[in-house]
Amino acid sequence: MSVLSESQLIRPRRTRMARGALVALVLLTALNLLNYIDRYILPGAQPLIQADFHATDEQMGALTTALFITYMLTAPCTGWLGDRFRRKPLIVAGAVLWSLATLFTYFVHDYWSLYFRHALVGVGEATFGIFAPAVLSDFFPARDRNRILSIFYLAIPVGAALGYLIGGQLGARYGWRTPFFVGAIPGLLIAALYALFATEPARGGSEASDEPLARPTTREMLRNFLALFRNPGFLCATLGMAMMVFTMGGISTWMPTFLHRFSGMGVAKAGTILGAITVVDGLAGTAIGGWLAQIWLRRDHRALYLLSAWSVILTLPLAALVFFGPPAWSIPALFAAEFFLFLNTGPLNAAICNSVSSGVRSSAIALNLFLIHMLGDTFSPQIIGHISGLANLRIGLGLTLVTLILSGVLLFAGARFAPKLDESAA
Repeated sequence: MSVLSESQLIRPRRTRMARGALVALVLLTALNLLNYIDRYILPGAQPLIQADFHATDEQMGALTTALFITYMLTAPCTGWLGDRFRRKPLIVAGAVLWSLATLFTYFVHDYWSLYFRHALVGVGEATFGIFAPAVLSDFFPARDRNRILSIFYLAIPVGAALGYLIGGQLGARYGWRTPFFVGAIPGLLIAALYALFATEPARGGSEASDEPLARPTTREMLRNFLALFRNPGFLCATLGMAMMVFTMGGISTWMPTFLHRFSGMGVAKAGTILGAITVVDGLAGTAIGGWLAQIWLRRDHRALYLLSAWSVILTLPLAALVFFGPPAWSIPALFAAEFFLFLNTGPLNAAICNSVSSGVRSSAIALNLFLIHMLGDTFSPQIIGHISGLANLRIGLGLTLVTLILSGVLLFAGARFAPKLDESAA
């Protein structure tokens, strides 16, 4: 009888882990794509919905506020669950919940039903948005996370673009309810595939020790969570992201309406142009940003923070040109601004994951999401809508220039506290 060597025993296990990592990356990226399709259908069809319900600008902005308030309130609980229990069933439950909430929109016939539905979507998203990066971080080591998360977050611009296109094109042709029906069904299908084929990685399995972590006690979790508020690398990255999210949330919600009002575009055309810009810039910016950061990391462990900071600063003058420049320049300036803003998608999220240990990563991502939405896009669409009602939409969007400046300052400051990676980390 032959005796298998240790290497022969380990090889099949590593093959299974690699296969499980690839399946997780593909299915979680697909769910992230659908997540952002669902989120951006509403802005794409917003002028149609606003006309149907006779809603004010501030009321339409309040829909996004409702989503992120439930998102923020749910995040602390889901972060705690993610650090104590298996993430797979929680991810599936969240995807099913947000898909059903999107489907429910097809049947609403008044503003407050729409408000409730949009709030419910935030509960589902608060599960997936927290658990997916933590799961991928347990599959892939620190040296690979920038690249892997850049792939995962490529779904943001593609999903946003498809959401704008589906909302604008289908809404203009078949009525604004149809896009929500079309957007809901794929989410249920991908959730089923994840339930059937995805595996749960060992918590901390990708860390240098290669020893999966035991489930922490409640006291240990509380101590680790409180330590996040003394982690300057995590805090600077999170607060810098919050200021950027304030900008992005306001622009993404109001840009189709801005183009409709100030450039004379129809709803379908505005959604198509914005969708095309978002998908091209998002794919190119996210891919190039991840690539540049990976090269930069070989020379400087601060690269994830520094690239993110420069991407925000380079966006600033271009965004000002979009809001206050001649209408003929708005589309070229918007194209350039979005490209620079998307450069930091993978690097900044990787910086946040790398700044904390695996034992508290779900809670850290939950706290990150709570803060970036509380200080960012929860209120920015409604604030911009309120300013628009008092003055005009140009002035309202101009507020986002201030938050871009704050974001850049915080990210440059955070570079001082970037954790050093080992020699293989780059």
